Amino acid sequence: MLLEYCISLADVQKAQLVIKDLIHQTPVLTDSSLNILANRKLFFKCELFQKTGSFKVRGALNAVLTLCEKAKMEASNIRALVTHSSGNHGQALAFAAHLKGIPTCIVVPRTAPACKKAAIRQYHARLVECEPTDQQCRAETTAKLAAEMEALTIHSSDTPEVIAGQGTIGMELLQQVPELDAVVVPVGGGGMLAGIAIAIKALRPNVKIYGAEPQNADDCYQSKQRGQLTPNPSPPDTIADGAKLSIGPKTWPIIQDLVDDVFTVTEDEIKQATCLVWERMKLVIEPTAGLGMAVVLSERFQSLPENLKNVAVILCGGNVDLGSLSWLKNLSESSKQ
Repeated sequence: MLLEYCISLADVQKAQLVIKDLIHQTPVLTDSSLNILANRKLFFKCELFQKTGSFKVRGALNAVLTLCEKAKMEASNIRALVTHSSGNHGQALAFAAHLKGIPTCIVVPRTAPACKKAAIRQYHARLVECEPTDQQCRAETTAKLAAEMEALTIHSSDTPEVIAGQGTIGMELLQQVPELDAVVVPVGGGGMLAGIAIAIKALRPNVKIYGAEPQNADDCYQSKQRGQLTPNPSPPDTIADGAKLSIGPKTWPIIQDLVDDVFTVTEDEIKQATCLVWERMKLVIEPTAGLGMAVVLSERFQSLPENLKNVAVILCGGNVDLGSLSWLKNLSESSKQ
């Protein structure tokens, strides 16, 4: 059945071998107070402790190293790499490419978090800003640069090697939490959700896979409801900047078949959940990483069968732009009223 998708379990297993010496096996943490709030035992997969501060480095490394091996076998050179990103994939690709000495150009929206743009530059990549209008603008800017630089494009979520790299999170989770009943995964472009679904459903088909998405960027939810790929009609307005990208033609078939459900949450729920993790677990996650926590506390998730006792939540990144947290003060003031 898996042969119809762009990757298989074998690709995820290969990726695990390719990147194992260059990434961290991130810890799984628990918190008794959050277990009580969720009425389940939660296992937090802490990708905020991953190199470059997010899960994205798994896919970027697998893509870059696989390309380099292919180029070596074909006796060819990789002139440069280019991508567009809200920030975390850009950092990850810049890091991976720098390890191999490959020039890299990253296209980001002008409104991307300052800390992510700074990190891209620190990883020796060229940064090109574009208007935060839509995915087409980002894609067109990237395509133009790729032609000018004779560069290869590594999409942040719709490249098979990237999806396979993200799937290694699922492989680790099954080893770290053998009693796993379900996993809640933030979704933007869907690379992590698709990769984890491929790995876990192949090895433990009874484990439920749930997507976590902002209501303001609910293309994955809409696609599942309609049974067809339904991109966001306009640029989403959400604090979860890593979830603004719509799922793509390679991630969608996997999500359609292997993801059990997609849950959406409001902006206030994302903010409350993010702050809750900060306060209770002392983990500085970014709002996109708060999506999973928001979902497990939501009324719809709470109505799921009680036999889903052991639930993993992917804390996908910790690249927080501390200088832009005006919403935190507003949230604190409203909670006192």
